[in-house]
This record gives sequence, C-alpha cells and structure tokens, in this order.
Amino acid sequence: LGAVVARLADSDGQVRRASCGALGKHGEAAGPHLEAVAWRLFDNIWPVRLAACSALGNHGEAVWPYLRAVAVCLSDDSWCVRAAACKALGNHGKAAVPHLAAVAKCLSDKEIGCGA
Repeated sequence: LGAVVARLADSDGQVRRASCGALGKHGEAAGPHLEAVAWRLFDNIWPVRLAACSALGNHGEAVWPYLRAVAVCLSDDSWCVRAAACKALGNHGKAAVPHLAAVAKCLSDKEIGCGA
C-alpha cells in the first residue's frame, strides 16, 4: 500500500482521488494510513474530498479520531462532498453523535436531495 499512500500527495487531483478510493477498499490494511486520507478532506479539489469522505466512511474505529474532520465537510461548498460526509458519519453510528446536529442540518439540505 505504500505506493498508493505516496500517491495521496500527487500533483494530479485524479490520482489523489483514486488513491483515496483504493485505500477505502483495503480494510484493516489501510488503518495505518487513514491519517493521510483524512488530510485529503482539505484538498482544493472537491472530488478528492468526496473520495476521502467515502474512504473514511468504509473503515471502523480507526477512523474515529478523524470524524471531526469529516464533520467539517458537512459545510463544504460541494453538495456531493456534504452528502459523502453525511453518509460517512452515518456509517460510524454512536461515534458520530457529537456531530449529530450538523448531520441533521445536512439532511435538510435541498441540494443533497434529502430536504423537503
């Protein structure tokens, strides 16, 4: 996985996006690299942020230290990133309770399609 992790810092946003996606599918083996994925939540390209949210939503307790960073994405300019952050937090159940108010606000976001 070292080569995939190294690509998280690639100058090409599509490569960073793909690297996040790949790490999201590697289960426990990706655990030591989740902090690097979490840094991509602050990428300047929204598809990378979306992929980072999705990847972090696919892992268990190892992600919990980064849930606050995922919650920041609930106010992202891109509705796709907001939706991915909402789903990622939802995948973490009780660990995401501190972010419940922000998730509830996201659920009423008409751009995401959850709002009335």
